[in-house]
Amino acid sequence: MNAPPKEIRDILAKVPSEVIAKYYGCGSPLPQGIEGLHVLDLGCGSGRDCYVASKLVGPTGRVTGVDMTPQQLEVARKHQDAYAATIGYANMSFVQGTIEDLSAIPSDSIDIIISNCVVNLSPDKPAVLSEAWRVLADGGEFYFSDVYCDRRLPEDIRAHPVLLGECLGGAMYVEDFRRLCVR
Repeated sequence: MNAPPKEIRDILAKVPSEVIAKYYGCGSPLPQGIEGLHVLDLGCGSGRDCYVASKLVGPTGRVTGVDMTPQQLEVARKHQDAYAATIGYANMSFVQGTIEDLSAIPSDSIDIIISNCVVNLSPDKPAVLSEAWRVLADGGEFYFSDVYCDRRLPEDIRAHPVLLGECLGGAMYVEDFRRLCVR
């Protein structure tokens, strides 16, 4: 596994330590070259990827994080103002909700969707992808960092509470994921 690009590492050094400490992702779904775009982070948690995306999109871009966990959103919101002062502008917002129901996000309004090890936790992956398609603007893209399988998992693994919590039980067969992504 390669380290994130230097630009990302430099931004991460400015992200508040509590936001980093509460981060539970499994990768780095952050594309570069996204200045001025509107980014949506599905299952943003404490907001680590939102903070990084905030700097990447610059003062003319926007970042919206969605998470269902009030405690994680509390951490994300707690450091917003100080981070905005650090980078020189404010462009982040956080919404409480589920990734299966993005009704708080207008249709065709998002340029980039990112998600970091969250889709596999959803019990309704088709709803997640349907909502992603709905909110993406024409030409929009999504970047999911997640756990995928090279075959369908047996029911005993998919229902195992520990494996579900560790993001393994809900891992999708990569071909099923590809099929869901085709409109």
